[in-house]
Amino acid sequence: MATCDRDELREVSAAVLAVTAHLSVREVLQTIVSAARRLLDARYAALGIPDGRGSFREFLADGLTDAQWRAIGPIPRQHGLLGAMLSDPAPVRSADIRTHPRFEGWPAAHPEMIDFLGMPIVDGDEILGELFLANKRSGRFEAEDEELLKLLAAHAAIAIVNARLYERSRELSIVEERQRIARELHDAVTQKLFSLRLTAEAAAALVERDPARAAAELDTVRRLAADATAELKSIVVGLRPVDLAGDGLAAALARQAELLDRVHAAKVTFASDTVPRLPAPREEAAYRVAQEALHNALRHGAPSRVSIELRRAGPGVVLTVTDDGSGFETAAKAAGQRLGLASMRERARSAGARLHVASRPGEGTTVTLEVPGG
Repeated sequence: MATCDRDELREVSAAVLAVTAHLSVREVLQTIVSAARRLLDARYAALGIPDGRGSFREFLADGLTDAQWRAIGPIPRQHGLLGAMLSDPAPVRSADIRTHPRFEGWPAAHPEMIDFLGMPIVDGDEILGELFLANKRSGRFEAEDEELLKLLAAHAAIAIVNARLYERSRELSIVEERQRIARELHDAVTQKLFSLRLTAEAAAALVERDPARAAAELDTVRRLAADATAELKSIVVGLRPVDLAGDGLAAALARQAELLDRVHAAKVTFASDTVPRLPAPREEAAYRVAQEALHNALRHGAPSRVSIELRRAGPGVVLTVTDDGSGFETAAKAAGQRLGLASMRERARSAGARLHVASRPGEGTTVTLEVPGG
């Protein structure tokens, strides 16, 4: 193999590897433009990605000095041959670009270009951009030059598509994070704020006739406010619920039952076997489902009793929250649209658990969650 062939292969390899290296998409595309100019022995090379508004989001060139760039002026619009290449996937090869029917000239400071090779950058049926060369130093652009430029344009397409996918995944991550925060706020903080409001109202009613009891209620208000603040911090940084940070799910549910029993009129009880510790995501899902079930019962069901049970089921657990409140029709369309039920179902699904909600008007509600082990 001749030395020039080996050098060419190294240049192609460097351009291809740049697509997968830890470089920005602009750096990758600039590498491809520079490699194309060197490999095909052209004086000038450029790559443009349209912005959807008649101009270019990216326009990279190689072979021009900074002074030439400044003299040429702003990024070109999608007119003439540049516009044509964004609507036709066929390559353009001309011995004198000035004779092309779509040629419309260039700015006064633009270098004179004669022979030209242009390649649309395509992904399937979509034209993502264009890569072109001008003024071959030795001879004219030939068919083999066109094939090599087509290869480099294909790798430019990979870089552009990868950049798009990354941006879409980033947008999706932002949406998912917003949904997570909405669920956490609804499941955890809303319940504590509701309890805090009831306790504050009770303290206000007792201030004059029973100051000692009012003071005790205000202590509970302070504790609820501190818990809500801790939950908010936990949600913002994506940590586990603070109640799970210590002794696990059973202890967290016991504390939750004790708190709710103290601040609500309904009798709230908790019973548990000696249950195994579960992976953190499954313990959190079970805890959040329990919180939502308790919140729904105490806020909407007007129950006299609410019970929480946590039982061993092989390597996993079964969580049951039962109330004797007003109940609801589970088949009703409105029930399926309630944020609380949707949140519980999503949490169960994400943890690989099975959720069952049984309720009828006037007969209370039972929420059962079967959580597998590790």
